[in-house]
Amino acid sequence: MRTFIVALAALAMSISTVTIAHADKLADILSKGVVRIGVPVDVPPFGSQDANRNPVGFDVDLAGLVGKALGVKVELQQITGANRIPNLLTDKIDIVIAVMGLTPERAKQIMFTAPYADTYNAVYGAKATAVDSAGKTGALKIAVAKGTTQDLTLSAMNPDAVLMRTEDDATAMQAYLSHQADLLATNSLVVLDIAKKNPSVEFAEKFILDRGPAHMGVQMGEQNLLNWLNSFIYASSLNGDLDTLHRKFLDRPFAMLPTL
Repeated sequence: MRTFIVALAALAMSISTVTIAHADKLADILSKGVVRIGVPVDVPPFGSQDANRNPVGFDVDLAGLVGKALGVKVELQQITGANRIPNLLTDKIDIVIAVMGLTPERAKQIMFTAPYADTYNAVYGAKATAVDSAGKTGALKIAVAKGTTQDLTLSAMNPDAVLMRTEDDATAMQAYLSHQADLLATNSLVVLDIAKKNPSVEFAEKFILDRGPAHMGVQMGEQNLLNWLNSFIYASSLNGDLDTLHRKFLDRPFAMLPTL
């Protein structure tokens, strides 16, 4: 009996140790000296690729600041709107920084930080395209990256809308630019960058889908990591780092945003 009790105690301690080891992502990151951050490469100016196919953009620089503040190496992983949450749920990444909007449905799967950039989602098209609401899109084809807030919101607002769902935002943009689609559903700050690079294309705002501040995301239950990231965002809003990123990539100063 004594041998059985000792073995049972050892097993309990082993299980407890494993649970603790996997219950605190922040401690795990600090112990390993590496943080895996998912960033976009299809939604400039938040994330794209330079001439050497290296990721660049607002979210990429922000990921670098997170790693610097943690004092660890940053391992960037390129993600899209469709796979950013699945990659987090399957533990392929520790943090998502990919201009992600918060929705109650998404909050059932992951935890969101306070916002770090203020944006909204809207539908854009040529000036002559007569449409001013989701219910009036008719047969007009709308390019949208599947799984994004724009996709979910449009589907809810008009289940009959003709959506051209693409694998990522870059493909949705190209579909609109090449006239395969009549309209484009995207982020308000993303469209500014597209318009600059394509001055001959019209990006008239047709109607707003929703306000969508950008949040970071972590796995459900990782409260310590979430608390640290919220502290990081707060400190970055005070020390000027977020203002620097806003001016560099968004051509506007940073404005304080509401907290969760």
